[in-house]
Amino acid sequence: MKFFASAVCAAAALACVPAVHADVLAKAKETGKVTMAYRESSVPFSYLGGPNTPIGFSVEISNKVAEAMRKEINKPDLKVEWQSVTSQNRIPLIQNGTVALECGSTTNNSARGKDVDFAINYFYTGTRAVVKKTAGVKNWADLKGKTVAITTGTTNLPVVRKYSADNKLDINITLAKDHADGFLLMEADRAVAFAMDDILLFGLKANSKDPNAYEVVADSLQVEPYACMLPKGDAAFKKLVDGVIGGMMKSGEFTKLYDKWFLQPIPPKSQALGLPMSQELKDNLTAMSDKPAT
Repeated sequence: MKFFASAVCAAAALACVPAVHADVLAKAKETGKVTMAYRESSVPFSYLGGPNTPIGFSVEISNKVAEAMRKEINKPDLKVEWQSVTSQNRIPLIQNGTVALECGSTTNNSARGKDVDFAINYFYTGTRAVVKKTAGVKNWADLKGKTVAITTGTTNLPVVRKYSADNKLDINITLAKDHADGFLLMEADRAVAFAMDDILLFGLKANSKDPNAYEVVADSLQVEPYACMLPKGDAAFKKLVDGVIGGMMKSGEFTKLYDKWFLQPIPPKSQALGLPMSQELKDNLTAMSDKPAT
């Protein structure tokens, strides 16, 4: 039986994750370091601005959390180490204690809330699609019977599958390993469209070889919140992270940071996304809710 269980875990890879009692602050005080997660292509939240150099809106929030940790545990020399994560492994790496915090483009929903905790929501998005302007696609009905790329391990996958089934669109879904790969599948005509959170599509478009060749189309299929993800049941660490984000929202620092990454030109091509703050996010600057999507 032991051999069988081990074989199952090996076959399922990340599905078998050991339960770890999280005490991020105590571990950081003991080891003198904390590991933060970053995404390689979640523009403008968390992405590489150079070799092994994560930058972005969410990376700056992560650094603010690290500053607060230094004060909380009285360790001004606390070292921050960065770990690249994907849509597939981000939750397991939080669960097994490899990563203390993941602030990227992760949807806060009830299903994930069974495995991890989420801080205050800091963005709201919905599933749309990016296509070549020459594709003649304006809405989901135009993708009937066509191939659409979607990043594996994302909430967009079941959303698009359900919409396709409900509307008899027979969309052929091809899985991408990450967002950059999904955009490349569309760019190389291996898929007509890449479906993902709209803000990520705007970011990929802005940083593509020819931004004017692409457009973000289709009605948003749902509204979902993004939030920083942290270990389940670590009340002290959640209080600290919420305190950082809530404090930024109260002081106006959050709005300034939003303007920097969503309205002003950003690396690497100094392209501006030009995306004003949504009403949902404006409302949450006051509500400071960590309410998940259903």
